[in-house]
Amino acid sequence: MDLTTTYLGLTLRNPIVPSASPLSRELDTVKQMEDAGAAAVVLYSLFEEQIQFEAKALDHFLTHGSDSFAEALSYFPQPKEFRRGPDEYLEHIRKIKQAVDIPVIASLNGVSTGGWIEYARKMEDAGADALELNVYYIPTNPKLTAAAVEEVYVEIIREIKRSVTIPLAVKVGPYFTSIVNMANRLTEAGANGLVLFNRFYQPDIDIDNLAVAPNLLLSTPQEMRLPLRWIAILFGQVRADFGATTGIYAAEDVVKLVMAGANVTMMCSALLRHGVSRIGEVLVDLQNWMDEHEYDTIQKMRGTMSQKFCPEPAAFERANYMKVLQSYE
Repeated sequence: MDLTTTYLGLTLRNPIVPSASPLSRELDTVKQMEDAGAAAVVLYSLFEEQIQFEAKALDHFLTHGSDSFAEALSYFPQPKEFRRGPDEYLEHIRKIKQAVDIPVIASLNGVSTGGWIEYARKMEDAGADALELNVYYIPTNPKLTAAAVEEVYVEIIREIKRSVTIPLAVKVGPYFTSIVNMANRLTEAGANGLVLFNRFYQPDIDIDNLAVAPNLLLSTPQEMRLPLRWIAILFGQVRADFGATTGIYAAEDVVKLVMAGANVTMMCSALLRHGVSRIGEVLVDLQNWMDEHEYDTIQKMRGTMSQKFCPEPAAFERANYMKVLQSYE
């Protein structure tokens, strides 16, 4: 059984890739994911705020407190929000590259070009095989147009692509007016792959303490339908590799997304819930399914149920809406 696939110019032994998550913070856990069968790993994200924090802290040391006492420890930064800073992240890349044989994809999360460009280069120098940009942007200015928001994404990709030679993937959300047009613009700007979709985590309100509180909810299998639909529509229209993420728990999910056109399927919540051994379980079930349905390679499956090739292409558009409503009893 040949499970080989390609993603961002990399040849991978199968289509299962752990996405950015706390699991990649520890070297031993990354080794366990490789042993379980992971074809590559996306490291947890380095946030733009971390880069800004380091720069501001350095400026503080250089320009303030020159006449203070040496024991004035309050001048030292207390980065409680982050476990590792930018330099530690780069060292983490180096250590993982030395310890595993699978490709390592670094991850940057933010919304401006500034420090991203510098650290994109540093990640490449540290040995990252590819870079995933997680553009997490919530526009709240009523004067900011949709076109201006889209240009933020395009400009980030364009600038970083000029600065690195490793492949570049972009992880975006589903909230564009025209996803197909935006996908084309991102690839024209230099994106080699698109990861669909970023989950915009929603805040909650603590009504007892009158505070806005973070509330992380892991994805569910039902959420897989959104990337499935749009990958199926984009396949054949956009010249990019596709990484599917959100709601991937079982071999059947992998099969559906590959048939829609995905190059790789990225797992996170399933691993957080069930452990990294889940990768091996899914791979066994995937091979069994392919054997039962007489598929000897992943490549023969890819895109077969995309809008371009499926027997009922209209099902991915408005016709599906009517059919769903009429099917409920």
